[in-house]
Amino acid sequence: MKRLLLALTFLLLASPAWAGFDEGVAAYNRGDYAVALREFRPLAQQGHASAQVNLGVMYATGRGVPQDYAEAVRWCRLAAAQGHACAQSILGGVYAAGEGVPRDYAEAVKWYRLAAAQGHAAAQSNLGVMYYTGQDVPQNYAEATKWYRLAAAQGEAAAQKSLGVMYTNGEGVPRDYAEAVKWYRLAAAQGEAGAQNNLGFMYANGRGVPQDYVQAHMCYSLAASRLSPGRDRDTAVENRDLVARNMTPAQLAEAERLAREREPTAGK
Repeated sequence: MKRLLLALTFLLLASPAWAGFDEGVAAYNRGDYAVALREFRPLAQQGHASAQVNLGVMYATGRGVPQDYAEAVRWCRLAAAQGHACAQSILGGVYAAGEGVPRDYAEAVKWYRLAAAQGHAAAQSNLGVMYYTGQDVPQNYAEATKWYRLAAAQGEAAAQKSLGVMYTNGEGVPRDYAEAVKWYRLAAAQGEAGAQNNLGFMYANGRGVPQDYVQAHMCYSLAASRLSPGRDRDTAVENRDLVARNMTPAQLAEAERLAREREPTAGK
C-alpha cells in the first residue's frame, strides 16, 4: 500500500475543521500515534472523511495500531463513498495491487477514474498507467498521455517521468527528445529515480541535449543511490560505469561533486 503512505500529508492540507482533527494531525506528525489514534477514531466514527482516511493510513502502516490492510480498506471505503478523492485514489491502488482486497483491475480503474475526475494527481497518473498497459481498459497511448499530462501539470513526479517516456518513445505523441528531457528534469528534480536514470541516458547519448558525460554520470549516480537493490539499480550502476570509461579523472571528480551536492535536496 505505498500510495497509502502518501495519503496523510495530502489530507492534512485540505480538511474541514473539526474539533480534535488538528490535534490528531499534530500528534501524528510528531510521531505520537497513540494520541493521533485517540483523536482520529471518534471523528472517523462520526463520518469525518479525512479522519477516516488517516485512520486507514494508520492501519495500513501499523502506526498506533496493528497493521491490518482489510481494516485500512474499510475506513478508506467509507471516505470514498463520501466522494473523498484521496480515498478513492487509495482504493484504486489497493485493488490494482490486491492488498486487503482481491486484485481487481476493473475496480481499480473505477476508483482511479472517480478521483481523477476531481483532479487528484496521483489518480490521474495511475489511470494513465492503466491505459498505457491496457489493464481492464483498451490500451490507448493517447489516453494515457492525456492523464499523465494532467497529473504532470500538477507536479506529480511519476507522471512527469511517464510523460517523458511517451515523448522518448513517440507513444501517444510525436517523438520529441527535447520535450522528454524537459519532463525528466522536472521529475528528477523531485528525486524520481527512474527519471534521473532516464535523464542520464539522454545526456549520455546526446538525445534532446548536447552529449555530456558529467551530467550523465551525476544522474546515474543519483538514480543508483535512490533505487532499491535489484535490476533497475544494477542497470543505473552499469550505465554509470560505462559512462565513466569515457571520462577524465577531472570529469569524474566533477560528476561526483555534483551528485553529492544534489543528493540532500533531490527529494524535496
